[in-house]
Amino acid sequence: MHITERVPGEPLIRKRYAEESRWRQAKEVHVYSLLAGVPGVPSVVAVEDGVTTMTLVPGTPLSDAQVPPQCHRDVYRQIGELLHTIHQLTQPEFGYITTEIVDPEHHNTAYMRRQFRVTLDRFRELGGDPATHELATERVAERAGLFGLCAGAVLCHNDLHEGNVLVEPDGDRWRVSGFIDVENAISADPMTDLAKTIQYELSRSPAKYAGLLAGYGPLPRSGLARIELYRLYHALELWNFFRENGTTAPLNDIAFDIRQLAHLP
Repeated sequence: MHITERVPGEPLIRKRYAEESRWRQAKEVHVYSLLAGVPGVPSVVAVEDGVTTMTLVPGTPLSDAQVPPQCHRDVYRQIGELLHTIHQLTQPEFGYITTEIVDPEHHNTAYMRRQFRVTLDRFRELGGDPATHELATERVAERAGLFGLCAGAVLCHNDLHEGNVLVEPDGDRWRVSGFIDVENAISADPMTDLAKTIQYELSRSPAKYAGLLAGYGPLPRSGLARIELYRLYHALELWNFFRENGTTAPLNDIAFDIRQLAHLP
C-alpha cells in the first residue's frame, strides 16, 4: 500500500502511496497536523501526488529493541505519559478519522453500541464460536452503561503497541523517542486507547501494566471498568482481522481472551 524510504543525506523519510491508498496519505497528513507539538511526532515537510516527506523520528521499534526487564516499567510509564498528552486533543464527535470524522456520533454510547454491534456481527459471520458470541453479547449488554461515562471524544492513536513505539538507549535507561503509524486513529473515549495498548501487550507483564497506568495518571470515573470492556472490543476486532486474512494460528488464543474478558466482574 505504501513504501517508506530514507532520503539520502537528510534526516527525512519519504512515503510513496499506491493509487488506491491515497486516502491513507491524506489521513496521515491530517492526523499528524492534529498531533503537531506532541513529542516524538514526525513533521510533514512536503506533500506531493502520492508522496509524503516527513522528518525522521530516531529510534527502534520497542518490539525489536533489547530492552532489559528492569526497564520495562519505566518504558511503559513513558508510553502512558505519551498517551495522556495525545488525549488532551479533544474532538467534536466520535468516529473513525480520515480527513474528517466519518459517520460521526454525538455520544459515546451510540458510537460504541454501533462498533460492538458491527464487530460482533462480523465475528458471527466469520464463523466465530456461537457460545463465545453469545457470552460477549451479554457482557456488552450488561456493561453498556459504562459508555455514557465518557466525558467527550479525544484523538486516539488506536494502535500504540510495541511495534509502533520507538525507543533508544539513554545511559542506563531506555527513552521513548516517538511513535509511528497513525492509520487507525479515531475520535473516541481515551480509555479505548489505553485498552488497546494493554490488550496488545501479549506478555501480560504486571510491571508494564503498572508503568502504563502510573505514567497516564489518574483515570476518569470507572476508568478501569471501561478499559476492560474496551479490551473485549479489541479482542473481537483482532479475531476478525486474523480470520479475514486467513491467519488461523492465533484464533484459539484470541477466542480464549474474549471468553475471559466477557467473564470479568
